[in-house]
Amino acid sequence: MTHPIRTFAKYLNSKNLKLTKGRKAVLQEMSHHRGHLEVEDLLYSLKRKKRSTSRATVYRTLELLVDSGIVRKVDLGHGHSHYELVLGHAHHEHMICLGCGKVIEFSDEAIERVLKKLCGKTGFEHTFHHFEIFGYCGKCRKSIQSRKDKFTSKGTL
Repeated sequence: MTHPIRTFAKYLNSKNLKLTKGRKAVLQEMSHHRGHLEVEDLLYSLKRKKRSTSRATVYRTLELLVDSGIVRKVDLGHGHSHYELVLGHAHHEHMICLGCGKVIEFSDEAIERVLKKLCGKTGFEHTFHHFEIFGYCGKCRKSIQSRKDKFTSKGTL
């Protein structure tokens, strides 16, 4: 597995930037969490661990981590960004429930093959991609259908 700190330090060095204590703290915190984090989650976690880092440092570090390919910025439909560590993790996409906010991660080789074929046909050089599919999970779909059934049965009395 690739070591995130070494990878980040190498990336920063290529940009003539230093691996500061604040940048290292943000990356370490990202590395300790599985899933999708908001900036507020990171700030709270850093503060709780007495590793206070300014909001500006967190934002700037996250952008550097995204640029380096260590972290991915994700839109989960909440009006703000979430971040997830991708270095050393299998590529995946997201399905986001509009009802409860549940995030389902998935991988599909057929999608990957179609993208590769499409890029080949058009001469497009693919560097990266990500999908966010919005809809309703099974539980929310059942709840919506149940409400529709109640409304329909009341209207046909």
